[in-house]
Amino acid sequence: MSDKGRALVLGGGGVTGIAWEIGLVLGLAEAGVDLTGADLLIGTSAGSVVAARLADGTPLEELYAGQSHPPRDEISARLTTGMMLRYVTAYALPGTGQRKRARLGRAALRARTVSEAERRTVFEGRLAQRDWPERALRVTAVNAEDGSFAVFDRDSGAPFLDAVAASCAVPLVWPPVTIDGHRYMDGGMRSVANVDLAAGYGRVVVLAPITRALTRAGRPDVQLAALDARSILLSPDAAALKAIGGNVLDPARRAPAAEAGRTQAASVADAVREVWA
Repeated sequence: MSDKGRALVLGGGGVTGIAWEIGLVLGLAEAGVDLTGADLLIGTSAGSVVAARLADGTPLEELYAGQSHPPRDEISARLTTGMMLRYVTAYALPGTGQRKRARLGRAALRARTVSEAERRTVFEGRLAQRDWPERALRVTAVNAEDGSFAVFDRDSGAPFLDAVAASCAVPLVWPPVTIDGHRYMDGGMRSVANVDLAAGYGRVVVLAPITRALTRAGRPDVQLAALDARSILLSPDAAALKAIGGNVLDPARRAPAAEAGRTQAASVADAVREVWA
């Protein structure tokens, strides 16, 4: 087994997922388990925002406090039943994973949403810097035009803010993001956490606000089991799920989600320490 060190994988889960992950990371740090020293940060969708903020060195207390501030630039949204049915239909029809994602991508390109410019403003408020950090950071997305999987990093040529925005571009809810002439959507359409990108790392911690996936291969537990690593998968407990509520895209639920993550940390700290220390 090659051991490149420790990888922290941060999965998707809307604005409440961002808050829960930040709360959990802070709570673990307070318990003596500092995940911010990871050798590799992998972010998908909501997790790309958290990974980006951890990579830029923003203090955890500042990130946590930010979840209680009024969501000035955030836009409230909801995944409707109709949208979910389109997701299921795109993946239920025959074809490769890439072909299934392309079906959904075509629908995303046609969907009526806010403009790219308006959505970009949200990320100008979410991110502290505009350039890729020096830390090893991978941000995932899916090409909405052909369904191919994309992994952006500081060597990819993709603008940092646009890469994170693309990773969070939930199909049918938000517009695909233009990077180098192509349109990209949420990296969670390939896998909710893309845990397999941590292959080769000896210790892997996965924070997954959502663990269900459109395909079995996209589930974080399935991907984690295939890695030759000491690992742990963390997802919201019952109290956190209640705090998050039924709409992960509701900015009003950020504060309770962050608090629930911070509280949950006490119950998992010892297990995480065994993997991470």
